[in-house]
Amino acid sequence: MQHKTRGIVLHHSPYNDTYAITLIYTEEFGRVSYLTARSKSRKTKTPKSLFHALAVLDLEVEHRNLRDIQRIKEAKAHIPLVSLRNNPVKSAVGIFLAELICKVVREVHPNKTLFDFLLQSVRILELTDTSCANFHLVFMITLSRFLGFYPDVSGYAEGMFFDMQNGIFVENKPLHPHFLNPSESRFFYNLLRMKYENMDVFRLTGAERKAVITAILEYYRLHLSHFPEIKSLVVLHEIFCS
Repeated sequence: MQHKTRGIVLHHSPYNDTYAITLIYTEEFGRVSYLTARSKSRKTKTPKSLFHALAVLDLEVEHRNLRDIQRIKEAKAHIPLVSLRNNPVKSAVGIFLAELICKVVREVHPNKTLFDFLLQSVRILELTDTSCANFHLVFMITLSRFLGFYPDVSGYAEGMFFDMQNGIFVENKPLHPHFLNPSESRFFYNLLRMKYENMDVFRLTGAERKAVITAILEYYRLHLSHFPEIKSLVVLHEIFCS
């Protein structure tokens, strides 16, 4: 049966000489793997050039519930991502976000709220004309809401520890090793106020930004089983933390 849906490209890899496997987070079906042609011809209805990281597409798909890999009948760009593709800094951020989403969002059922957040994030990254050095930090922290482990900040007070294992601020040092000390906790608490609208106001040194990313990824690993290494992280470190 054929359906129309919007989708955000997360990963695109060769399958054989003729086809590729493209992982897309769709509005109607959640996370789906699609078989797509590798042709560069302008006559094809699924040109290879469309399937880059975070591409937002209008799709006409053939969807069968018992099939692991679905088929795309036609694909068109929903948003022209000129800046994201041509700006090397934005492109690196986009590749990192796509890899992160690919590895942490496993839902095979539609989640309209999550899809809307991802779509909004891609639009903001494309349109922003200020520094995007903190964009991935805002994204990672906000995404944890949809994954079910956003930090509970309701009880924070100066001098507390952030218990990463339980996602809460506590008065006494936790008995396990997964926590931030009071100075780090205050810094982390302030970062939780960062939004896309004010991200350029937060001035971080390269060392601070690297420490924050490391802490957030550790937090993800504590709350997600089988959380793998993010290979594209090294590029962000070179751009924003050197």
